[in-house]
Amino acid sequence: MGIKRRHWALAAAPLALALLTATGCESTSGAGAEPKAAPSTTAARSVARVCAEPAAGPAKAPPGAVTVDPAVVGDLAAKTKNSPPNTTFWLRPGKHRLEPDRYAQVIPKKGDRYLGAPGAVLDGRKKNQYAFGGSARDVTIRYLTVQRFVAPPDEGVVNHDSADGWLIEHATIQDNSGAGLMAGARQQVRASCLRDNGQYGMNAYKGTGRITGLVVEGNEIVGNNTGDWERRREGCGCTGGIKFWAVDGADVSGNWVHDNRGTGLWADTDNNDFRIENNVLEANDGAALIYETSYNAVIRNNLIRRNNWVEGRREADRGDTFPYATIYLSESGGEPRIRARTDKIEISRNVLENNWSGITLWENADRFCNSPANTSSGDCTLLVRDTHRCAKPAIATSPLYSDCRWKTQRVDIHDNRFVLDKSVVDCTVKCDRMALLANYGTYPDWSPYQGKRVADAITYKQHNRWHDNVYVGPWRFVAHDPSRVLDFGQWQSTPEKQDSGSTLDPRDGG
Repeated sequence: MGIKRRHWALAAAPLALALLTATGCESTSGAGAEPKAAPSTTAARSVARVCAEPAAGPAKAPPGAVTVDPAVVGDLAAKTKNSPPNTTFWLRPGKHRLEPDRYAQVIPKKGDRYLGAPGAVLDGRKKNQYAFGGSARDVTIRYLTVQRFVAPPDEGVVNHDSADGWLIEHATIQDNSGAGLMAGARQQVRASCLRDNGQYGMNAYKGTGRITGLVVEGNEIVGNNTGDWERRREGCGCTGGIKFWAVDGADVSGNWVHDNRGTGLWADTDNNDFRIENNVLEANDGAALIYETSYNAVIRNNLIRRNNWVEGRREADRGDTFPYATIYLSESGGEPRIRARTDKIEISRNVLENNWSGITLWENADRFCNSPANTSSGDCTLLVRDTHRCAKPAIATSPLYSDCRWKTQRVDIHDNRFVLDKSVVDCTVKCDRMALLANYGTYPDWSPYQGKRVADAITYKQHNRWHDNVYVGPWRFVAHDPSRVLDFGQWQSTPEKQDSGSTLDPRDGG
């Protein structure tokens, strides 16, 4: 199914915190607390969008800069090759081209800086695979549009080789195959437009080593995964506005992530120490945020609305009873033994409005290090680096029994506002879920996690807690396994004992 552009989705990220403050996401302990009004979309329309109004680069070459001529094919790559490190290049207005060879690309040197004049575009013409590659550190790209490159699947156009310390700022990276850009350690992506790329806006993946100190701030990330890769490779988990792999330390703030085909932000496999704050996440076909087989995060002060309408409805129409949610934590939790700015996953002070369901905390009993059911094949937890250790008989006893699992534990969900109007979402069932559950363990035959062990643990023993939230609308709650659908009173009562200090107004939210 093609992406459905929703033209009413006009919020912009800098407004997220203001909206959250205005709508009163403070603690609501006490049964008499009155739910606040839903956030206003009118004020959001006044905020400029990065893609629609990109910042203009310098109209004249800075002192000492090398001028690049768009009339000369390959001028940018040639002048980069012939200049020393730490050179500033100023690209004149116009459409710059590389040599027609598919592998022709710009290979910066350490500290090189690329500045685009107003109207400067580097165009791959659907011939070149990569725009900027190589291993040079501390490269800067500003005020430049990079478009129509044809990187292969899972590869990127800008910073193709995941070099460290790059700064991409006030750039527009659009209409490329593969990923608009890759990421290295200490990379900063600021105030840029990542639009309509074939697979990812950014693929934060590094072939060797972990990515540390990643900053993604003030960007518009829209319309990515035009290639609809989840349908071309069913279950590949290979798309998203941004996909993060093995990132240790990320600040994702002030972004507008919207209208992507599939998930907005997806952290997958051994990520740690994320702060996802003050973003607007809306109108993505799938979940706004997936945090999978990862650790330790703060998710707060985000405005999250109208996500997961396409994928949630599709699964419901198929008869699937799983609570597909807008924030989905899969085998992810807080782990004090892994160094981070927090030792839990905290989801707080967010507004979730008219999404397909709310938050699901899930743990697959059959997914653990060295299990054939682990879709992150070859990866192990950050507590056990050697996958071969997670095998019988040792895995059945401490410490491996615990450490070979990615566990959904120490998740603290509080002071959020959940609004649902089913007439807006256009649904009758299965779009109203909040969930804490696992499956019945069955596989492989040597697994020590068979039966209800994991379901019991995630639901009652792993310190996962909802409290002091406001619910507006006909919310339902799933606990332990998909068959146990509870009302608010049952959710608050023994044995779940969730959402103390929270309130629910069952009328459809407006």
